[in-house]
Amino acid sequence: MTVLVTGAGGFVGGAVARRLAESGHEVIAAVRRPGSFDHPGVRTVTWELPAPPPEALRETRPDAVVHAAARVDDTAPWAPAFRANVLGTRAVRSAFPGARLVLISTSSVYDGARGVIDASEEDAQPGGQRGSYARTKFLAEVELSGTDAIILRPHAVYGPGDRTLLPRVQVAVRGGRLLLPGGGAALHALTHISNLLDAVGLALVPGAPAGTYNVTDAAPVPVGEAIGEFLTRRGVEHRIVPVPLGLALGAGGAAEVLSFFTRRTPRLTRYAAAQIGRQHTYNLDAAREGLGYRPAPTSLEGAEGW
Repeated sequence: MTVLVTGAGGFVGGAVARRLAESGHEVIAAVRRPGSFDHPGVRTVTWELPAPPPEALRETRPDAVVHAAARVDDTAPWAPAFRANVLGTRAVRSAFPGARLVLISTSSVYDGARGVIDASEEDAQPGGQRGSYARTKFLAEVELSGTDAIILRPHAVYGPGDRTLLPRVQVAVRGGRLLLPGGGAALHALTHISNLLDAVGLALVPGAPAGTYNVTDAAPVPVGEAIGEFLTRRGVEHRIVPVPLGLALGAGGAAEVLSFFTRRTPRLTRYAAAQIGRQHTYNLDAAREGLGYRPAPTSLEGAEGW
């Protein structure tokens, strides 16, 4: 197939483009910043969404588009988040109406502030999202209502090439201590990048049923255990210090207020505290039955070199 991958300069988009190229597909990688992606045999173009496709893509007719480009920032102002995530999705759909579209969405479309327990895809409802990122990603999904698109909802994607999730955890260790709401006892269904890539491949199989699918590792794990193993493998001396969730939420709220006056991104938010301190697990029945998804268990093997 000829597959266009947007957001190839990022962690997920870049991994998708590499996997598809190595699987024998003809891949066109769209990036926002020139030079942010490079792979032998992959044609790279610069596309600043939601602008119309650049001249290099005007005559391109891909069989499929994997749309991974997004503004991934819980604290982003509404306007740039809406522009990137909603209008960007609209632009991709409009530019290639004949292509199978696979949208990389997020579990943030569920009401994560209250915790998520074995959520099925229908549990994401309008108004339940917290923050500009979650709200605009939900609206991006709405843009594809009634189409033959496949929407994938991973939670906490990690693995080789991750420059955001686990690196943030490592930076948060101070003086050998890591403060975790609830001590990290909450169950989380994480998503190894290899499992997400498998799901993308299944979504591109001809005849794959359109719809929305949760995509995570095979089973949830206590988030503190996963973080602890990651830090140990990275050689980071640490001791997890439990913090009552209510206290963490209060501190996050205070940090948000302070950031309003300082114009600096807060190091802790109520959303982030709730993400760590409350359970986040997702039902995979739809992906297993509809796509034939068979995820591997959570694994931090090789994290020493990530």
